[in-house]
Amino acid sequence: MKKIFSNKIKKEELKAGDHIYTWRLGYLYAHHGIYVDDGEVIHFTPTAGREIGTGTVLDRYIFSSSLSRRPVSHCPTCGDRPRNDGVISSCLECFLSGGKLYRFQYGVSPGFFLAQVRGTCTFARSDSQEDVLLRAEILLGNGFGNYNLFKNNCEDFAIYCKTGYLLLRNVGIGRSGQAASLAAAASAFASSPVRLMPTTGLAAVGWGIYCANRFFSDIGVHRDVMKIPAERLVSRDRLISI
Repeated sequence: MKKIFSNKIKKEELKAGDHIYTWRLGYLYAHHGIYVDDGEVIHFTPTAGREIGTGTVLDRYIFSSSLSRRPVSHCPTCGDRPRNDGVISSCLECFLSGGKLYRFQYGVSPGFFLAQVRGTCTFARSDSQEDVLLRAEILLGNGFGNYNLFKNNCEDFAIYCKTGYLLLRNVGIGRSGQAASLAAAASAFASSPVRLMPTTGLAAVGWGIYCANRFFSDIGVHRDVMKIPAERLVSRDRLISI
């Protein structure tokens, strides 16, 4: 039975093709990937293999902190971390970087979706395990475009591997649940009547707008999506020319 307030799982529960994630910097954002098997994860990173990166200006503060300046221990499984960003493969322990393990949920009900926090589930249904792993392995060699926190991030990558869907619009390849939730929150704040700010009505109005924006931004209900074979994502130019 699905947990309403947490998708946390044990490592023993993992299955090949699972979309997994772990929270970073408390619960500020999550890092996502596809579990392959035998402790291997394929995931999309913005910062030379450092899974705690966000691909934004925040990274200069994250990596300049005393925590990030500590020497990184050599992983007996992964060896030296790759110097290039993009789609990489690493062991589960390096992917988690000390965080807890969660499994992203697919094909959820509207009630379950709205009860969950941002970036933890979608209405879209997952494809077969074979299709999921094939997409992840193809993109491991070819990449997933340029990392962008709001347009093309690790969650977009994992959702694509699971569904084959890309959101075709000018803002980029897609927009993940985390980014959509931030946009929904901003929209709710901007749309709420200022005259209601001192009242409890603001909370109700804001929450309603937030939920509506989250709902309609999910890739599972979008109309402007297309199933794209992974072979066509070798370069962004091919995607744009579709």
